[in-house]
Amino acid sequence: MNITKFFSWAFLGIAVIAFIFFSSIVSLITDWWWYQEVGLTEVFVKSLSAKIIVGAVAGIIAATFLLTNLSLAIRSKIPWMAAIPEALIGTSQPITLNSRIIGKLGIILSCVIALFIGLLASSSWHDILKFLSSTPFGQKDPIFGQDVSFYVFSLPVFSLGLGLIKTVILVSLISCGAIYILRGSLNLSSILGKFDLSKLTGKPEGLIPKSAKNPISDPKARLHIGILLSLFLITIAIGTYLSLYNLLIAQSGPVFGAAFTDANIMVPILRISVFVYGVSALLALFYGVSGKIVPLLGAISLTVLVGFASWIIPSVFQKLIVAPNELTKETPFIKYNIAASRKAYGLDRVEEREIAASKPITASDIAANNLTIKNVRLWDREPLLSTFSQIQEIRTYYEFSSVDNDRYVVNNELRQIMLSPRELASDSLPNKNWINERLTFTHGYGIAAGPVNQVTPEGLPVLFVKDLPPKSEVKELEVTRPEVYYGEIPNEYVIVKTKSKEFDYPKGEENVYSNYAGKGGVEINSPIRRLLYALRFGSLKLFLSSDITRESRILYYRNIKERVSKIAPFLTYDRDPYLVIAEGKMYWILDAYTSTDRYPYSQPLPLNGGKVNYIRNSVKVVVDAYDGSIKFYQTDLDDPIIKTYAKIFPKTFQKLEDMPKGLISHLRYPEDIFTLQTAVYTTYHMDDPQIFYNKEDQWEIPAIAQGDTAQTENETPTMNPRHMIMKLPGETTEEFILMLPFTPRAKDNLSAWMVARNDGQEYGKLVVYRFPKDKLIFGPKQIIGRINQDAEVSRQISLWDQGGSQVIQGSLLVIPIEESLVYVRPLYLKAATGKIPELKRVIVAYENKIAMEETLEAGLAKIFGTDEDQTKPSGDTPAPPAPTDTTKEGLLNQANESYETAIRAQREGDWTRYGEEIKKLGEILSKLRQ
Repeated sequence: MNITKFFSWAFLGIAVIAFIFFSSIVSLITDWWWYQEVGLTEVFVKSLSAKIIVGAVAGIIAATFLLTNLSLAIRSKIPWMAAIPEALIGTSQPITLNSRIIGKLGIILSCVIALFIGLLASSSWHDILKFLSSTPFGQKDPIFGQDVSFYVFSLPVFSLGLGLIKTVILVSLISCGAIYILRGSLNLSSILGKFDLSKLTGKPEGLIPKSAKNPISDPKARLHIGILLSLFLITIAIGTYLSLYNLLIAQSGPVFGAAFTDANIMVPILRISVFVYGVSALLALFYGVSGKIVPLLGAISLTVLVGFASWIIPSVFQKLIVAPNELTKETPFIKYNIAASRKAYGLDRVEEREIAASKPITASDIAANNLTIKNVRLWDREPLLSTFSQIQEIRTYYEFSSVDNDRYVVNNELRQIMLSPRELASDSLPNKNWINERLTFTHGYGIAAGPVNQVTPEGLPVLFVKDLPPKSEVKELEVTRPEVYYGEIPNEYVIVKTKSKEFDYPKGEENVYSNYAGKGGVEINSPIRRLLYALRFGSLKLFLSSDITRESRILYYRNIKERVSKIAPFLTYDRDPYLVIAEGKMYWILDAYTSTDRYPYSQPLPLNGGKVNYIRNSVKVVVDAYDGSIKFYQTDLDDPIIKTYAKIFPKTFQKLEDMPKGLISHLRYPEDIFTLQTAVYTTYHMDDPQIFYNKEDQWEIPAIAQGDTAQTENETPTMNPRHMIMKLPGETTEEFILMLPFTPRAKDNLSAWMVARNDGQEYGKLVVYRFPKDKLIFGPKQIIGRINQDAEVSRQISLWDQGGSQVIQGSLLVIPIEESLVYVRPLYLKAATGKIPELKRVIVAYENKIAMEETLEAGLAKIFGTDEDQTKPSGDTPAPPAPTDTTKEGLLNQANESYETAIRAQREGDWTRYGEEIKKLGEILSKLRQ
């Protein structure tokens, strides 16, 4: 019965393993076809080869070492038996094992451990490839003089290899020691005192060999254990030596990196520990040869003493010597930390400029910065996304997942544009079946795009591109290939070029269909390919469908983040991919980062669930929204990490000069790295160690409430950086920049603001504009407080609230004009029964002045006395009024239009517009009575 159960479980285990193995083979083959389709087989071949070679080498070495030591421990001219005492296993009787059974169990255990070690090593294939192709940083650490590349590329591999070697040696030491004790070849009575070997060996007292009854062990067994113990102590010595360098990538003092106590106490102690462990290793070998164990015990006791000292002495030294004079002692190490952090985050090249802020803004300044005013971003992403979803999705299965902003030259003028692709959400299909999901509804269609600050009379965004098929009012945003097969929505696989036509877009009561004409997707031109893909995606219909032909292609990995991560998982990607229109086609651009958390002395910060203390935006990834083609462009020629990856994958990364010019003009500085850099700069703009230590001039990023959330100290989120078009102080033309302000720590007034430039030769340059410390410049939190206290603003919001409408307060915009700042906050209104936010008011604040008007131009005019027509966005100039239709039919149409507008305003709680339309309706009715 037991044998039957054993074979049943064995068969089940084999079946499960075979199934897992078969699934992996299917995935491997289909992935190979996918890499062929995107033209990046180099990544597949090198990564797979590295995994196999590294795993196989590590596994073979581990298996060889374990099995060799096992065979040495088990071998004997005379067969022997051993018993495991019942006290050790909790049974009523001991278990007796002969040498053959122990050997088989040892082989199985050794192979399992070797397999585990091989898998663990193979998972670090990219670290090993980076080590083999490492590029020097050209910067040395200030303590040991090692190049930074040692910490980034070499130290992780040394630590990994040492850890695996130590594991193998320790397993061999324990297993061999246990075998020798079980067979009576190793006597520990001299150490453990009296020991009943008859219970251990399972032999009567009289049958125990003399060598096992006296303190003299088998010389071969002792030598074997001595060698293993010596090897183990050597690995500990090497690990202790490597821990010297780990002091520079850890924190124990006031700053990250080795501090005064580390450099003056821990380093000598660790070096002494290395020496002690080395001596212990020699004495372990001496014990194996001579059998004298007292010197070894003495050396091991010394290592324990040194370990105890390394725990006590630094703490005492820190409290008695360093703490009373911490600033003096730690000054050199604070300097190391400041220099390393600024270098690692690319802040060593920041240009600082002083702003006098002594000249007030005038109407002429507003006029001189007309293009900045025309591009003030009045539409927030969330309200605009809600509006797009209501007025441009058109069908339930379309979805706008995000809104991107970029700059385009429209009518020879630089304009900031918000745009969003209309993607297909297969989960929202009204009739979900395999044909609809995989063959018919395969792609999204078109985009919605418009300027960031233009509004219709109804409070809706002006759209330059809209509807289905997409109609563009400006040439620069025309889209000739509007199909979106690859996007941000995580759709599953689809099959194109089939007998089933693909749905393009609805047109009245009918639908427009098309066939895919691109080169994307993997050809499924054979039964074998169809069978393997059917197995991979778990769909028998894929294999049996008669709609699939030899020309058909299967498209998968269609989510752009998943798609690029499949090729380059060793890069970190920005959270916000953005869409670009170039030459009539749509492209996704993703910013990719190279990073590490092992840069000596650099302060680490959290990023995407991990931590980094070095980062570069070294790669721009371009994905064609139609055919899914992927290009990796290397943008940072000085970053050693991307240079190392370029050595490993020379055909994967292309030069930035190879990028089409139509795309280069749309590259932008990414928000994630800028957020990190501004967070670091709040502290690391202080380069004087004493000021840094005391945090005398520390800044912070303003935390202000968004929308209707309450302003609280602990839960209010910090401001996010914003892309905008503006003319920087001292510059002559407007440009696309990324900007974020700073306030003093625990204060609300403004200290400075940082910009990242985005255009042309200035791309990537960071500039900080600092305000004088003796002049009060209102900060965002102070402005919001003043806005909330303004009587007119409060009255209007209360009026809307009483009407049942929801008031949405947009993000506070900080607009630099000349050497001062203007604050702008849009107000959106959403009817109680509606879902469309409408832009109803714009609040403008400057110094002590606040204005709330229907347009930004009107608000500026109220504060600065400007002419509204000078600051109206291009394309918004009102046309001459059309002749009024005074016929009875014309007046009736006008009356009907005014009535509908009034009713709509009533539903939305816009009582001002309601009153205007009722008044207008009365005038029209008076004309009809005449």
